[in-house]
Amino acid sequence: MIINKLDIREQNEATVLKAIIENKNISRANISTLTNLNKASVSQIIKNLIENDIVEEVGIGNASSMGGRKPIQLHFNGRCGLALAFDVGYNYVAGMLAYLDGEVIRLEERKNTPINSENILPTVQSIITNFLSQAPVTPHGLVGISLAIHGIVNDNRITFTPYYDLSGLDIKEPLEQLFSVPVFVENEANLNAVGEYCFMTTGDYQKIISLSIHSGIGAGTVANGSLQSGSHGFSGELGHSTLFPNGKFCPCGNKGCLEQYASNRVLFDTFAKLKDLDFVNSDIFAAAYNAGDVDAIRLALENVDYLSIGLNNIIVAEDPELLIVNSSVYRKIPDLLPRIRRKMVSRFTQSITIQTSLLGDHAPLYGGIAQATSHFLKIQNLRLGMLKK
Repeated sequence: MIINKLDIREQNEATVLKAIIENKNISRANISTLTNLNKASVSQIIKNLIENDIVEEVGIGNASSMGGRKPIQLHFNGRCGLALAFDVGYNYVAGMLAYLDGEVIRLEERKNTPINSENILPTVQSIITNFLSQAPVTPHGLVGISLAIHGIVNDNRITFTPYYDLSGLDIKEPLEQLFSVPVFVENEANLNAVGEYCFMTTGDYQKIISLSIHSGIGAGTVANGSLQSGSHGFSGELGHSTLFPNGKFCPCGNKGCLEQYASNRVLFDTFAKLKDLDFVNSDIFAAAYNAGDVDAIRLALENVDYLSIGLNNIIVAEDPELLIVNSSVYRKIPDLLPRIRRKMVSRFTQSITIQTSLLGDHAPLYGGIAQATSHFLKIQNLRLGMLKK
């Protein structure tokens, strides 16, 4: 077997940088101990990282109990570059410009904007151009662009989007040609999970599932820092699991899929028809529920019944440590999640932590920032921790 010295050097550099990121202020000696790399190698790697503005010397630490020279502390320079992330829904686009550590510089949301194959590229391009025109100067500039798509994505290729016509559309190559940086196209639920994993502040969970509930229902899984997307990109498509055989037709071709009964889109559309409303979102629905509206309460409890079945199924199939429910409805009506927990009576679900998302609607954006940063730094299981406000 031929061992490439460049590959080994890059691997060692990623190992050292990961130790610096995860331990905040840390000395060269402690890095050597943590990574099992000799002090000379660590010093050379850090010299290169400092010269490239990726690592900074930030102060003097305490001397050891044996005395001696006080160690210089090292810190990841999160502002050494920029990343762009987009969440492209069927009726909205959200964009985020951030430093590599997730510190947000600018955020733009275009709501009630129907997205299709004709306007997705011009829409995204205009937001990027606007962001970059006012972006701060950094040593490495823009390092990557990530796009979250609500549908099946396999190896940066959009293969199926049930609620808008992006199937088969290539958005990676045109954007790479325009902006000369790597572009990543990924499923929205998958990027939710990446964001939750990368910016997690409590617990040392190694396997998490993030359940994303919007127009459909998708589940992203990260295990030991690695995104689990399956052979064809549709791992975690919980919304297309069968709830009722011979039930409602689904665009996937099946009948009785979970998302035809438990998605936010179905919940809002059903409530709008009952109340003869032109438009319903999570704010309107939550206000009705909290005001004691009988229809809102009935529909919410029905949603709990359906969703608890889906959660039970994915827990017994995947056995995660943590399951995150990312739904604007469940965040705005806090008593719904405890109702789901009470329905999880199987012995297989008792040890699973279930909680709502701390990143909320911006989870796929943070996941996109993490994806671009991870690629640039060549760190596969990146964990940046607490976000800067």
